[in-house]
Amino acid sequence: MNIVILSRNPHLYSTSRLVEEAEKREHKVEVIDPLKCDIIIEKEKPTIFYKDRYLDYVDAIIPRIGASVTFYGCAVVRQFEEMGVFTIASSGAILRSRDKLKSLQRLSKAGIGMPKTVFTNYSRDVEEVIQHVGGTPCIIKLLEGTQGLGVVLAESKNAAESVLEAFNGLQARVIVQEFIKEAKGADIRALVVDGQVVGAMKRQGKEGEFRSNLHRGGSANIIKLDADELKVAMNAAKVLKLPVCGVDMLQSSRGPLLLEVNSTPGLEGIETATKKNIARDIITFIERSTK
Repeated sequence: MNIVILSRNPHLYSTSRLVEEAEKREHKVEVIDPLKCDIIIEKEKPTIFYKDRYLDYVDAIIPRIGASVTFYGCAVVRQFEEMGVFTIASSGAILRSRDKLKSLQRLSKAGIGMPKTVFTNYSRDVEEVIQHVGGTPCIIKLLEGTQGLGVVLAESKNAAESVLEAFNGLQARVIVQEFIKEAKGADIRALVVDGQVVGAMKRQGKEGEFRSNLHRGGSANIIKLDADELKVAMNAAKVLKLPVCGVDMLQSSRGPLLLEVNSTPGLEGIETATKKNIARDIITFIERSTK
């Protein structure tokens, strides 16, 4: 089988692991920069040209599309879809997951628990917005933020009002979320492959840091999810139509609360913490899906 990994950096852990596992299964695998692909739109014959050749021999793709190249990256994924190529994440699903507001609206409608969240259109009445999420402390997130960037913990009413007013002045769109104190700076990342949880880790922020992202100095350990946590992870993947994804949750006194769903989850942290071969699980999923 000919597999293409759409990634701008072949040396990233996730990309190199997927290459390694695909080659072990005797597949031909290439890492292709989506920004260097030319999309050729022609009647009844959509194609993609890369460097010196047409990519008309590809059986499956693995999108590793960074947030900064979402628009063009998804256009490339969509073109492969039009060519009948299997993808572990459709262009539509990637776009849905990248739109934090839209994805939270969909997940909420599906009955999935989450921290109380408020979105407002540059409201001047910031005090009312803060009250909607139960007061301070509260979390303020940029809608376009990734990997913990653009996320602020406002511990007091004055701090929350100052941050919101500053973002409003910049016309930056933000959501305000309830702060879950009992989570104690930790969250859960569940890795879903083919609709099933294949690994989970608990990430703990370093002392004094409420964000648990590993690249910000957090630590991770394997965790066994309970029935409710498994249900949230699998339902979230199903609602957003992402058979392969990372689902982030908080443990709270009222059960698991969903934070977000990542359509291109990194593999280094979860494989290191769980000692599970998740890259192999993804390749196996592709094999089953393309038979």
